[in-house]
Amino acid sequence: MIARGMIEEITAALGANGLVLRGGFVFSDGEDAPHGASGFPAKSVLLVGQAGAAPWRHFLRWREKQPCTIANPLDSWSRQVIGDVAHAFGARAVSPSDKPYLPFQQWAVRAEGLRPSPLGILMHPQYGLWHAYRGALLFEDEIALPEQGEAIHLCDACVEKPCLKSCPVDAYSTEGFAYQACLAHVRGRNGEPCRSGGCLDRNACPYGTEYRYPSDIQAFHMAAFAGL
Repeated sequence: MIARGMIEEITAALGANGLVLRGGFVFSDGEDAPHGASGFPAKSVLLVGQAGAAPWRHFLRWREKQPCTIANPLDSWSRQVIGDVAHAFGARAVSPSDKPYLPFQQWAVRAEGLRPSPLGILMHPQYGLWHAYRGALLFEDEIALPEQGEAIHLCDACVEKPCLKSCPVDAYSTEGFAYQACLAHVRGRNGEPCRSGGCLDRNACPYGTEYRYPSDIQAFHMAAFAGL
């Protein structure tokens, strides 16, 4: 059993780089869990992520020392930081971009009791849409964590749904995400507001605005999305 004291130590180690624990759970008996550090099936998982822009200055400091040609630098930084923590505490680190893909969205729902917004991003009752999952720690022991109930879903109380009305090409709708339309717009001559300031639909959400990523961070993510 992973004691609460160890969880506090893991929290502190992640916090040194602006990352936070995003909950966790014990895999059910018979569940097809991924393997842990020694190759045996994991018994529990802790999600690692961010709330707001806290990791950004740590990432930028790391990036200054890397080759300018490094691919997917934020993923690389996240893997390194979370991997170091995993090694220190006998866990296996995994990333949302690892292949074959692991069910991070499902894990997040189980860990924090969240539900998706109309944009597909999980809506957090405090952070709104301004949060992310950067990785997870897989343990071959059980975690001593309280059971997580379903969180308040702020989208249920949002009548106007501005997140579905702000995009000039209606990329998001009740029908889903029009990926190609969004991509073409961001790359096109009229896509500058999105390229420099981030997704207009996401920015229109009224919740968690104090955690909203600054424009330079949103521009970084938009450039990665559009391959610019």
